[in-house]
This record gives sequence, C-alpha cells and structure tokens, in this order.
Amino acid sequence: MGPNDIELMTMAKVAQDSAAFTELVRRHQARLRAFLRRLCGSDHLADDIAQETFIKAHEGLASFRGGASFRSWLYAIAYREFLQDRRREKAAARLKDALQNDAANMEPPGGAIEVGLSMDLRRALLDLEEAERAALLLCDAAGLSHSEASRVLNAPLGSIKTYIARGRKKMREALTGVAEQRPPRNETTQTETAANHKGVMYAL
Repeated sequence: MGPNDIELMTMAKVAQDSAAFTELVRRHQARLRAFLRRLCGSDHLADDIAQETFIKAHEGLASFRGGASFRSWLYAIAYREFLQDRRREKAAARLKDALQNDAANMEPPGGAIEVGLSMDLRRALLDLEEAERAALLLCDAAGLSHSEASRVLNAPLGSIKTYIARGRKKMREALTGVAEQRPPRNETTQTETAANHKGVMYAL
C-alpha cells in the first residue's frame, strides 16, 4: 500500500515533495469538484474554485497541523472559497443555475438522498438555508462524517446535526406537499402512490 493522506501531507510539507502533493490532488479532485458542482455552480465554476482550493492548500501547507483529516481541511478551504464567490455579484444566480443544471448528476454513496433527482427535489434543495444545504451535501453526497462537516463549516457538531435534521425535514415536507397537491386531502393512499412514483427515496 502507498502512503496515506497524512503521510503524503508530511512529505509535501516537510520535504517539499511536489509529487506527494500531486498525488493528494489526484486522490481528492474528483469528489471535491462533484461537491462544488452541487453546492455552488456549473462545471466551469466548480473547476475554478477547485483549482483555487488546491492552490490555497499548497500555499497553506505549513498551516496544516494534523489534528483533522486532510479531506476535511481541504473541504474547509473549498467552502471558504465558495463563500467568497457567493458574496460576489451574480453569485446567487450562478448558484441556482448550477444546482438546476447539475443536481441531476448527484451520486450519493447511500446517504439520505437517493437519485434520480426530480425537479421537485432540486427546488427543495434550493429552498434550504445555505448552511442546511451545505451540511446535507457534505454528509450525504460527499460522504463526510458529522465531525468532518463540523470542521469544514466551522460550526459546532450539534449545529451540523440540527442543519441536517432540519434540512431533511424541510425536503420531506416539500416533496410531500408537491405530491398532495394532486389528489384530495382524504385520499392518502393515492398521495403515497404519487410520491412513490417520483423516482426519489428519502430515508427517514
């Protein structure tokens, strides 16, 4: 087996081994870009932010103390870059466009969100508060633990759990509300059938 992430970081940091950092980029760039596509923009914007993230990571090697995983440290940098872009002019519009265009490509590893993503689910994602959406995508799509998401978002662990629980609840309510607009209120069975045909499974 080759060196793990921490060993590669040590090689890149102490020995200034560029090949070690290149290997870290190779290991993490695909999942990082997938996370950024869902969170903040189109493929082009995600590539820009991912590139800036790795530049900042390389420049900040000395700041890595080893108390966290390399992955959570990297995602924290990426999230800060996202927030900077979010504050720029037209960033909100890009966020909506990117989620609408790219959310259908989400491939979560068995978390709370299972896809094909319908338009209803995409709208539900867009309607979440930013922290709720980020926490859900980090844990359900990117596969981070609650503790890692806490470090990425610089939020208490309890807040992360709250964001995820609240976000999932809002999405369930949004999807159920859409399904219940078609049949009368007392036709519960028809409502449940309609929800089941949306091609989305949402774990409680």
